[in-house]
This record gives sequence, C-alpha cells and structure tokens, in this order.
Amino acid sequence: MGQQMHLNLFIHSRGHHEASWRHPKSSSKALTDVSYFVEAAQTAERGLFDSIFLADTLVVHDDVAHAARTWLEPISTLGALAISTKKIGLIATASTTYMEPFNLARQFASLDHVSQGRIGWNIVTTWSVPAARNFGHPEQISHTDRYTRAEEYLAVVKALWDSWSDTSIIDDRTGGLYARTESIRPIDHSGNYYAVAGPLNVPRCPQGRPVLVQAGSSDTGRDFAARHAEAVFTAHLEMATAVDFYKDLKSRAKAHGRNPDSLIILPGFSPIIGSTEAEAKQVAQELNELADVEVGRKRLTGRFGGHDFSHLPLDRRLTMDDFPDPDSVQAARSRTEVIVGMVAREKPTLRQLLAKLAGARGHFTFEGTPEQVADELEAWFKAGAADGFNLMPPIIPWMLDVFVEEVIPLLQRRGLFREGYAGAMLRDHYGLERPQIAF
Repeated sequence: MGQQMHLNLFIHSRGHHEASWRHPKSSSKALTDVSYFVEAAQTAERGLFDSIFLADTLVVHDDVAHAARTWLEPISTLGALAISTKKIGLIATASTTYMEPFNLARQFASLDHVSQGRIGWNIVTTWSVPAARNFGHPEQISHTDRYTRAEEYLAVVKALWDSWSDTSIIDDRTGGLYARTESIRPIDHSGNYYAVAGPLNVPRCPQGRPVLVQAGSSDTGRDFAARHAEAVFTAHLEMATAVDFYKDLKSRAKAHGRNPDSLIILPGFSPIIGSTEAEAKQVAQELNELADVEVGRKRLTGRFGGHDFSHLPLDRRLTMDDFPDPDSVQAARSRTEVIVGMVAREKPTLRQLLAKLAGARGHFTFEGTPEQVADELEAWFKAGAADGFNLMPPIIPWMLDVFVEEVIPLLQRRGLFREGYAGAMLRDHYGLERPQIAF
C-alpha cells in the first residue's frame, strides 16, 4: 500500500443506484449520448482521478422495461474519451469468452496509441446464458472452462502486443527504410482453443502493453489476478472482508514471484454525500423508494445463474437454504459469495437485501457528510483494505460533482491524494513499470 490512494471512476447508467435514472438530479441525457460520458470523464480528470472505467454487457436484460443501463460498446466509447481528455487513464471491459484475441489485441493497442498511453483492459470471462446464445453457443461455458480459456487467451494477446520491438519503426524517409523487419516477429501460437500466427498489425504501444485489470474474486479469479492483473476491482460490503481479500491477493501475487506493489487493489465505494448525515440518508431513502423490487429480484436471479427467487416473500428473514451453494453457480461466483456472506451475517429480509444491492450491486455503500466520507476512505486505506477505490457514484453527475468538489480537497489536505498528475500515462498514475521485451 502506497502513501497516497488511487481513485478510479466507474461510469455506469445515470449512477450506480439502480433507481438513479429516475432521480431528478441525475443526468437527463440519453445513455447513448457520448457527451454524457465525456463530461463525467472530464470531471474525474479535473479531480485528478487515476482512471475511468466502463463495464459491458452482451445482452438485453429482461428488466429492460424498468431499468436503465449503459448501452454504448465500451471499446469504441474509449476512442471518444481519448480525444476529449488529456491525462486520465481509460479502462474498458472486454470478454475473453466471445472475442477473438487478435481483434482485441489490435483494438487495445490502437487505443493506447490514440490516447498516448492511457489505456487499460478489464479482463472478464462472460457467464451469461443469453450472451452465450448471442454468440452461437447453445449452452453456458462453465466457470472452470472460462478461466482455462482465459489463460491461453491472455498468453496470445501478450505475445501479440510483444510481437514488435520498441524500435521497429524507423520511418527514415531519406534512406527509404520504414521498419526493421528483424524486430517484428510472428507468434505462431497453436493451443487448445486458439491458433494465431501473428505478428500484430499495430506497432508496440506507448505503455508496452495496456494495463491489465481484473474483477473476479472467486478462488479461481484470485489466482488469475495474482498471476496477471495489475489492478483489481473488487466488491466488499464491510472493511473486514476487504482486509482479508487484500492480504490474500497480495500474498498470492508474492507466491507467483511478483512484487505485491505491482498489484493495485481497488474496492468499490458508493457514497451518498449530504451537507449533514440526515440529508445524505434522506437521499438514500428517496432512491430506495424509486427502486422497483421486481427489478432487484430479476437481477438477483441473474447473479445466481437463473436460480428462481420468485416464490420468496419480501418480508420474511432469509436463510442459507434460500440460496444455492455459490460453488455450484456458473455465473459471477465472486458476487454470489458476497451476497450469501451478507445473508449469513445479517439475516435480512428479501426486501432489505434487494435494497442493499440496489445501491451498488454488492459494493460498499455509505451515507454521510464529505468529512465522514473522507474519514471512511482513510480508515479503509490505513487499515490495509485498499490501495485506493473504485468510486461508484449513486447519482451521476450530482454525487460525482460533490465528491470532486468537497471530498477530494479533504483527502489532499490529509496528504492522501495527489495534487497533480506526475506523469502522462496510466502506468505512471498507478506506479507500474513498463513491460520490457527482448528480441
């Protein structure tokens, strides 16, 4: 853990509360209007955030009638953000399950050139059954198989990014030599899932490789992150589990021969900020009253791979028997473990659980004044729960603006956050070394 925290802005819908799209202080712009994302990214850059992050979904969900989501494809959206910002890092989600590795390597290398070295790839393995059907797969690929494929996929993508040396391009107009062909090499990969000749048809990018980001917190996901990830987004409902996760992941990275400081851990944090604590709690109540419990029930079903929760009454306390074993779920297993853990600890009713998840889908939510928010961030940071935070404003742009204007200065006065960018690339912001290759 460094002396100053990292901050990433997660731009999602009109905010991370599932009812944010209905709140009068959320953006009125269409979620297909790229200026909405540009303005949020520029606000985060004004606040000196390390990066912004866009998630992805590959289906139209069955709650579409009553829920607003982010619709724009994230990789192409980063292209617009790259030319409308100057320093802030730009991270997009892309699936190893349903995209060819050559295409992905080419797109992210191109974006790193366009942004002059500010790109990160959030690596996901897609668990959705409807998504499988959209890509011609009659059945969902199992959790184990998804990660097995992802290992080979990442090996291919890294090899493609390293198929050009940093000095391949000469561009000598007088002498007539454009590139050194001896420093451009094929990869000739032939594996269990992929056959890729290479080389990539994009020269090596400014960061060497885009920053690798990962968000799986299952046991398999943790091992994958410990081997490959340079930043990890993670979900925790309380500080104690975040501390345990932090220690575990850093020790796994060390066991794989890595410097633990080369792995940045960023738990999600979704604050509702008011001039008083009572005002913040009032906003939380407003949002919860706008939320549709049946939307929440459908999302819970999706989290558990289609498990039927429709028969459960809203106001009976839940038990572990109401949920399938997380180890049997082929969907996003890490999030199911967070939810089941909360049920075991707190024994909420279904209505209470859905209200909790409506705030940020299993991430830590908080209501308070700017000072209380800064105190909470500092407590997590100093307790060894985080290297920084994946900020998930419940209402955008309102709560993002308040955070930048009122919380950031408090963190800066405490010496916990930067007062200016020290470098121009995402690797600079995260304090990560540039990968070297040898020809």
